[in-house]
Amino acid sequence: MASINKIAPGGDENPAHLPRKFGGGPHGLGDPDDCTLRKVELEVMIPKKMREKAKDEKCVEEVKAFTDCCKNSSITMVVKCRTQNSLLKECLTRWYQDEEFKALCRNEYLSERSEFRRTGLQQKRRTAAH
Repeated sequence: MASINKIAPGGDENPAHLPRKFGGGPHGLGDPDDCTLRKVELEVMIPKKMREKAKDEKCVEEVKAFTDCCKNSSITMVVKCRTQNSLLKECLTRWYQDEEFKALCRNEYLSERSEFRRTGLQQKRRTAAH
């Protein structure tokens, strides 16, 4: 219960108020120009974006080969698809460790988050609306 009464850094004396960077902006979703990242964004959201982007854009052939192998192998896929699985893991790992790719994904994430904070619409809904 003691933690409820703590004042958030950057907040005011009312413990219910969040710091401005978490609750500002035109829709109360945060400052669109804020480029700081929370721990969950650094450890979960950006790596998720990296995985999706690597699978969809960088390792397309490896993903297809592994998927096809699994579809054609049913229960024996664990044994039959080891080579394809290894090639897929190598490709994904190569991109996860690429600093330029990390920076690209980070910047894309920040851009999408900024647009969300500015408009109040998530990317998928925004593109469907237009």
